[in-house]
Amino acid sequence: MQFIAIAANRPATPCVVENPTNDFGQLRDVRKAYGEQLVVMDQMSLDMRADDRLVIIGPSGSGKSSLLRVLMGLESIQGGTIQFQGKPYIDGSRKQGKPLDEILHKQIGMVFQHYTLFPHLSVLGNLILAPVKVRGLSKAEATEKARAYLARLGLENKLHAYPSQLSGGQKQRVAIARALMLEPKLMLFDEVTSALDPEMVIEVQNVMMQLAEQKMAMIIVTHDMHFARSIATRVVFCTNGKVVEQGHPDQLFTSPREPRTREFLEKVLHLD
Repeated sequence: MQFIAIAANRPATPCVVENPTNDFGQLRDVRKAYGEQLVVMDQMSLDMRADDRLVIIGPSGSGKSSLLRVLMGLESIQGGTIQFQGKPYIDGSRKQGKPLDEILHKQIGMVFQHYTLFPHLSVLGNLILAPVKVRGLSKAEATEKARAYLARLGLENKLHAYPSQLSGGQKQRVAIARALMLEPKLMLFDEVTSALDPEMVIEVQNVMMQLAEQKMAMIIVTHDMHFARSIATRVVFCTNGKVVEQGHPDQLFTSPREPRTREFLEKVLHLD
């Protein structure tokens, strides 16, 4: 796979798509809590364009991963509303705050920190399971599609390997390919490189940069500020379940407007 120098070869920001609007994704006053004491999303509001690559940063416990899990339908909300592609998606006052529209739900893909591959299935088996079961593709169609994605990600020789035979970076690339098999409109990445060795981090980040160049809408949670600055069209700083500040990476990382943002970045970037 071609090496991408992250610092030097940032994709142009922002990407240009035809008539992008802010109604691709909208959160309005979303509340997510575990019990009465632990509030992880506190009246959170956020807009997303179809050409956005949002990178969510902030201290642990600020609601970053909860946001992704809510969007993926893995967690419920207790208040507020979420729209996706201009349509109602999640309503905190109905159906325990879970996705209302299964068609929209299927258009969101997620890659987790710990791969979540099925260990008893080969790479091919992991990739074709959902397209065959969920989308009704034939096994032959799904296999052809899987081969194409694996070739793009430099894993064509791992088609019949099992997860236990793969490196961490290879597992994560397979997990990305599996999510892409369902042709999502939005990809969610939750700390996908935090458990990897440095060389493997580059493998996975390269894949994500390639998706960025193809204008894939993404929301990325990461502690890697260098990568955040490289891939983001917009960086969103959250703490205590709230959006404190957001902006273009060049602005937010060099001239944060909010004291809490500056305090956080001084710890991780040593701002002058």
